[in-house]
Amino acid sequence: MRLTTCNDRTAATALFTEDAAVTDDGRDHVGIASIRDWLDREASEYTYTTTVVGASSSPTDGAVVTTRLEGDFPGGVVDLDYRFGLDEQGRLRRLVIEPTGT
Repeated sequence: MRLTTCNDRTAATALFTEDAAVTDDGRDHVGIASIRDWLDREASEYTYTTTVVGASSSPTDGAVVTTRLEGDFPGGVVDLDYRFGLDEQGRLRRLVIEPTGT
């Protein structure tokens, strides 16, 4: 979670498989280059803080981390679920970020 909000894009993208996919704000970002571009945009578009408010794991859903973002984006506050899908080596193959409860 922290690597997706830091400035070390090399370390952050090293966590993903080459063909990983991220879905955020209804848009898909597939492959390392696209994920790096997404991280760059996210880091520069708004200023916000992230607080982890919950976490769970199940065989069907994988790991889910619920966060609260507060910042200068429209609405100012949002709760998001980060759904992580991992490969056999523990690298991210899928990340879906969506409003909590969807």
